[in-house]
Amino acid sequence: MAMRQKEVVEIIPSKDIFVGDPKAPVTLTEFGDYESEVCAKANEVVDKLLKEFKGKVRFNFRHFPLTRIHQHSMKAAEASLGAAQEGKFWDMHNMLFAHRRRLGAISLREYAKDVGVVNKKFLDDLVNSTYGWQVRSDLLEGLDRGVRDVPAFFINGELFTGKPTFDNLKKGIQAAMRQKKKRQTAREKV
Repeated sequence: MAMRQKEVVEIIPSKDIFVGDPKAPVTLTEFGDYESEVCAKANEVVDKLLKEFKGKVRFNFRHFPLTRIHQHSMKAAEASLGAAQEGKFWDMHNMLFAHRRRLGAISLREYAKDVGVVNKKFLDDLVNSTYGWQVRSDLLEGLDRGVRDVPAFFINGELFTGKPTFDNLKKGIQAAMRQKKKRQTAREKV
């Protein structure tokens, strides 16, 4: 009797999930934690930046749960990835920040339902840490890239060292756009 091979499910990792124009000249990446007040404020800043630079910036959120201070941050990150498998990452992302003080497993299941996730095994996936490796992968990449606290922003791969205010990030994005233009102009002259 032939053994049936277990079906391998391809998981969409957060590094592949963007909002904004895929051809945008600037990529803004944030390493963050859903229980962090500062990250919640940064999320509002990012929303403003995406409106201000429509078509010029694309945004990617990576997970960096500070589990020593935020006991629900890991499961919240996993919940966002569970929602991502149904194309609901950004809806869940915003829901988690809006409810950052209530991120227990039952609440996470409710938020998933609210954003339209239909997976009946959503809670099981959380309990079984189905997306735990993807969250850890973000965390390890963040550590490799010098992230020590959240929120940590990168503009076109370069660590942004200023305070993550709207004005500061706006200046960083504008500088990255000028740099990109200079490189293109230099290439055209060759």
